[in-house]
Amino acid sequence: MSTDFLTQLGLRGRIAQITDEPGLARHLAGGVRRGYIGFDPTADSLTIGNMTTIMLLAHLQRAGHCPVVVSGGGTGMIGDPSGKSAERTLMTKETVEHNCRSQMRIFSRLLDFSPGLSNKAVIVNNADWLTRISYLDALRDIGKHFTINMMIQKDSVRERLNNRDQGISYTEFSYMILQAYDFLYLHREMGVTLQMGGSDQWGNIVAGGDLIRKSAASEGRPDPDAFGLTTPLVTKADGTKFGKTESGAVWMTADRTSPYALFQFWLNADDAQVVNYLNTFTFLPPERIAELAASHAASPGARDAHRALAREVTELLHGVTERENAEAASKALFSGEIAGLSEPMLAEVFASVPASTHSRASLDGEGAPMVDLLVKTALASSKREAREFLQSGSVTVNGRRVGPEDKLRTVDLLHGSIAALRRGKKAWHITRWA
Repeated sequence: MSTDFLTQLGLRGRIAQITDEPGLARHLAGGVRRGYIGFDPTADSLTIGNMTTIMLLAHLQRAGHCPVVVSGGGTGMIGDPSGKSAERTLMTKETVEHNCRSQMRIFSRLLDFSPGLSNKAVIVNNADWLTRISYLDALRDIGKHFTINMMIQKDSVRERLNNRDQGISYTEFSYMILQAYDFLYLHREMGVTLQMGGSDQWGNIVAGGDLIRKSAASEGRPDPDAFGLTTPLVTKADGTKFGKTESGAVWMTADRTSPYALFQFWLNADDAQVVNYLNTFTFLPPERIAELAASHAASPGARDAHRALAREVTELLHGVTERENAEAASKALFSGEIAGLSEPMLAEVFASVPASTHSRASLDGEGAPMVDLLVKTALASSKREAREFLQSGSVTVNGRRVGPEDKLRTVDLLHGSIAALRRGKKAWHITRWA
């Protein structure tokens, strides 16, 4: 079995920590191995920040190994304190179960669950085993292997302990034990030997490996194979949280973030981070990414790297057709040739553009003079300025250039109700006629 998994991650700069790199390399070379990552059911979808770790599982499978997705139906009842400055609000059992079910649709986009595949991906829910443990069993069989001294040294705990206003409840303090038990259970029942996650999970991952070894030692068994690997957290160029926009989080499902919005998000990615994003969020080979990096360095304005990034990620998450539609809409917006866009796509493309509603009856007869419309829509400050813009040829209506004598008529409306006015390259205004 190839060790291409570690090689691939290394070439992409996606390894933060490994518990025993030489040992893991030898282990992966010895056969088909199972590695897992857990996902919190905090919502009915996952953000693109979660995609960084799903890609770890995808690379693992592409290297011939078996990826295991652990849906946190049990741990989600508690909540991971990692990266949180305050106590989480506990979710109801029904909400957790709903979120777990809803998230399952995401993984098949990046992982192969085909029944006949020797290393097919697997999804399990940790509620299936965590809910069967009694409190006394947890204290005797798991808790005895943890020291308070060790637990309070973990970043997720220490930072909260030092915050007198918030502190940390015993509930969240115990989260580490539950995640560690996940690794122990999966190791025993499914032969999972590798736990992965973001670098903020390092303490929890190490705790899981330690629990496996301590449990084996207490039972007189030889030291088992149990490895941990983390990937760097992705942040913006300024170090702030990745995957957030002014309108909110960027999600991996179309019901929360449309394919077009996702395409635009990547198209507008920070220049300083685009190569890192290509390595993190796409399967493009390192050689192709190196070519795009060189192109970007030579001509940033061409945005070749950004377009490749937007295409690859949108197609991965939403398929070829949705990617093509999003790309076509993006090109139409840039060129101004918007007449071919569907009404729903028009609404989405121009969702954040200034808009106004007008009486359709005013278009009857000779129509509405463009000079007047430019002033009404604030694309010009006066009729004199409007005439200058129209005379210079800098104004279009639905992609058609108009002059100072032109008028808007009913026949000009897209989908019978919309006229998109554009002055120059970036100043848009949407008029709706009812």
